Parts: sequence; structure tokens; C-alpha cells
Amino acid sequence: MSDLQERAQALDTADELAPLRELFTLDDTVYLDGNSLGALPRHVPARLQEVLTREWGELRIRSWDESGWWTAPERIGDRIAPIVGAAAGQIVVGDSTSVNVFKAVVAATRLAPEGRDEILVDADTFPTDGYIAGSAARMTGHRIVPVAPADVPGALGPRTAAVLLNHVDYRTGRLQDLPGLTATVHAAGAIAVWDLCHSAGALPVGLDAHGVDLAVGCTYKYLNGGPGSPAYLYVAERHQAVFDSPLPGWTSHADPFAMTPGYAPAEGAVRGRVGTPDILSMLALEASLDVWDGVGIEAVRAKSLALTDFFLECVGAYVPEGRVVPVTPAAHGERGSQVALRCADAGPAMSALIARGVVGDLRRPDVLRFGFTPLYVGFADAERAARVLADVLAAPAA
Repeated sequence: MSDLQERAQALDTADELAPLRELFTLDDTVYLDGNSLGALPRHVPARLQEVLTREWGELRIRSWDESGWWTAPERIGDRIAPIVGAAAGQIVVGDSTSVNVFKAVVAATRLAPEGRDEILVDADTFPTDGYIAGSAARMTGHRIVPVAPADVPGALGPRTAAVLLNHVDYRTGRLQDLPGLTATVHAAGAIAVWDLCHSAGALPVGLDAHGVDLAVGCTYKYLNGGPGSPAYLYVAERHQAVFDSPLPGWTSHADPFAMTPGYAPAEGAVRGRVGTPDILSMLALEASLDVWDGVGIEAVRAKSLALTDFFLECVGAYVPEGRVVPVTPAAHGERGSQVALRCADAGPAMSALIARGVVGDLRRPDVLRFGFTPLYVGFADAERAARVLADVLAAPAA
């Protein structure tokens, strides 16, 4: 056993989060793609079976009241809230991330002071965010200004209505300065909108503490909600009375069953609802969140940084020199919970890794991406992944 293998074993033995791995359905594969799709918590199938057979099969329509279906979007939002540093009553679950980005961006322009006609968007954003923001801008008469997050302070001005940024860059794993950028946006009189897809469940966010206005995020990555599980929308309490959703659906009406032709918005984050909730996927998500009971996000962050540090050390020790170049920042304050490595033959390398039981993913054209989910990834996983990567890159081309 190598020194690194021995260290991995010792680190796993000392890891306070290690027992959580048993809560998930996992095999001998090293699964480092939880930043795309989280692993399945073991108890979720039984919960879904109960929903299918009893709540839907027996109670049928009665389950909207008797099984709590109707209030699920707010109830589950309150369970996500502490993970992202929000008080109860500010998060509603439902729709996709893309739909919630649209709601948030348009609502942000309506919250902004009169006369502002620019929306600043992360130039390296996940593509959908840019597509949605561009459409929102066309519909509202605003102009999109793509800008790198580091350049946001210099791009802000009296015309800036809103700024849409990703907390963690999905390609490189770079963590943006949410507190500092939010404060800078506010100093310019604009509204800050954050996409938390690659940070929620991996590191502290502090939505309330840092004064974020609006935020969106998915639940199928670090929150393990399942493929296509519903996203969420955060509306800071101070904005809720005037939050004006561009999608005023019937379930966000103050009296949804009155079925009146005129729209009167409900109070609170409920205004972020649109149509009938996706109950099966929503209740799977609710069950998945049980794995967070008693887990502090600070402990998750500490393990995330230790895992990614150790993986980078193993890569440096094992992988032939010059074959990969880390693009994820080394500084802890600038790193999310993934490691991205630039590799000339990244496509074949990732295929070979997966064939050998190490699952990461490829970001074309040349980035190998490895996500570290602290609830179920261990240090032995990190060491093995680096060792197999070294073998793959040392092997002659086929």
C-alpha cells in the first residue's frame, strides 16, 4: 500500500461524515459526477412506493389535503433554506432552473429603479442562463451586457438594473465572491440574482447574511433529488410584497380555487409558484433531503476542501508530468466542490476512466471534471480516481 493509500485510509477513518455514505445506493464505482446527478438515497424508493400506492392509488384527490401535496413547494423550500443560509418562508420549490431564472431576471428588472435598462450576465455562465436572460431582456426592453464576474464592479453603472451570476463556474469550479459582488451590485443600486446550482449542498451560501435579492438553484446535484427534480426560487423577505412574477399562475393566486379572471398574488414566496406541482418528483426530493438531517454545511465544506486538496495532491504524485493542468483554483476561497483538469485527449481519457470504474464527466473540448460530494465520496475514492487517471494517461493510445 502506498503512502497516499495509507493516508486516504486514515482520513476516511477520521471522517465524521463517512457514515453518511451508507445512506446512499452505491457500488464499487468511484462516483465523481454528483455535480451533475447526485446518488440515490436508499430510502427514497420506499417513500415513492408509498406515494404511488397509498397517496395516489388509494387516497387519490384527497392527498392534496390529507397527504400535504398542496403545501409541498413551501414545505420543501423550508427544508432547503438552512442549507443555503435562508430563513423559512423565502424559498419555493417547483419548475426547472431555467424557468426560475426567467422569473428571477424579469422580476429583478421590475424591482430595479426606473430608467435602468441593462442586465449584466456572467460571460461564462451556464448556457441556459444566458439564453433565458437574453430572452427576458428582449421581452422587457433591456440590453444584455456579458461580463466576467471579476469585471462586474467596473461594468456597473446607473443603467444597470440587475446582475445574474453563477456562484460556482460549472466548467472550472471557480467560486465567485458572492458577498463582495452582492454588496457591490447593491452599492450601484441594482438587484443581485445568483444561480446556486453548483454550490447549494456543497458549501455555505449565506443568502440572508449577504443580502442576496433573488436566487435560483437545482436540486438534482448536491441535494440528490433525482433526475429532473424540481428547482427552487429564493425571494428575500424584503422584496416579497412587491415581487412581480412574469408567470402568474393559478397556484400563486391569493385564492387559487376562487378561479377568478383577475390575478391577485399570494403573500410571501408563494408568489413564485406557477402551475400544479410535480408531486412525484417533488416528494422524491423531500425524502432525499432526509440525508441532511443533523448535517452542518460547514462540516460539508471542510470535507469538500480536504477531498479536493487530496485529489490534487494525488494527481500531482501519480499523473505523468504535463498530461493534465488543473484549471480549478488552488485557493480555498476561490474553489467550489469540483476539480477540473485540462487534458489534450480528454474525451478518450474520460471514456477509459468510466470503463475502469471512475465516473467523472467531460466538458468539451478538453476538460475532465470531477465532482466531490462530501456526503458519500471518501478519500480512498479520491486516491483511486487519481491512480486510475494516471494509468489511463500512461497507457499507449489505442
